[in-house]
Amino acid sequence: MNYVLALFLPPLSILLIGRIFLSILVFVIWVPAIIFSGGLTHPMFIALAWILIYQAGAEKRMDRLTRDD
Repeated sequence: MNYVLALFLPPLSILLIGRIFLSILVFVIWVPAIIFSGGLTHPMFIALAWILIYQAGAEKRMDRLTRDD
């Protein structure tokens, strides 16, 4: 579900994985980029959000694996 949210609101998606400072920074850059470029830079923020979501999931999986040992 977070991947779909990242398509429309990347800053909110980043906030939901717990990266508060990065979410605020992305929001401050994302809004003017959408307004001035007409949405041309939006895929860059989607890719950033997807990478961060994947990374957060990988960290959870690694914690689960190391905790079981």
